[in-house]
Amino acid sequence: MTSSHAISESDGWETVSSETHFRNDHLAVATEKIRTPARPVARPWTVVHRKRAVVIGAMTAEGKFILIRQERLPIRAAIWEVPAGQIDETTELESSAIEAVALRELREETGYELDERGELIALGDYFTSPGFTDERGYFFLARPVRLSAEGHAPDESESILDCQAFTAAELRAMIDRNEIRDANTLGLCARLLARGLLSFAAQ
Repeated sequence: MTSSHAISESDGWETVSSETHFRNDHLAVATEKIRTPARPVARPWTVVHRKRAVVIGAMTAEGKFILIRQERLPIRAAIWEVPAGQIDETTELESSAIEAVALRELREETGYELDERGELIALGDYFTSPGFTDERGYFFLARPVRLSAEGHAPDESESILDCQAFTAAELRAMIDRNEIRDANTLGLCARLLARGLLSFAAQ
C-alpha cells in the first residue's frame, strides 16, 4: 500500500523518501519527506496510507434514508451512519468497478439493494482527514432501494447493531442533536444538499 495508489504527484509535489513503520491489511504508517510547491526543501511528515472507500446514501421509494448503527472501537461508541466500505487494492479503479463495490457494501451492511429500475448516482470524492491520511472516499446515491432477498451479511470485523430508514427531517434533527457525527455521513449530506438531491427545508 503506497501513496501512489491514492494520489498522484505533479506541479512541484515530490516524495523524496518514505519509511514504513507499520503495515496491515487496512493501512500503512510511514514517515515521508515531501517537497511541495511552496516548500522546495523537503520536510518529514507522518502519513497514514489507507485504501480508498465507497460511501453510500441509500434512499427508499418513500424518500427515506437508510442508516446503520455501528460500534466504532476507536471512539468507544455506537453511532448512526451511512453504509461504507473499503475498496480492495486489487480492484480496478474504474467507475464500473467502484460502483460494484458500492452496491455490494450496501447489500452486505444494510440488507438493501438497488431497485431494478433504480439509479446509482456518482457524487464525486473527498478526503476524510487530509492532515494525516490519504484516504479518499467516493460518494454515491442509490435510489430507490428495496430490501434484498439475501438479507444483510456484514463482515466479521463489523458490529452493526441496527438498520433503519429515516426521513430528511429526522436526518436533519439527528445532525442537529450531534447524533450523526462521522465525516462520511456529514460529508455525504453536504454533497446531496449542494446537488439538490436532499432538502432540509421545513415541510
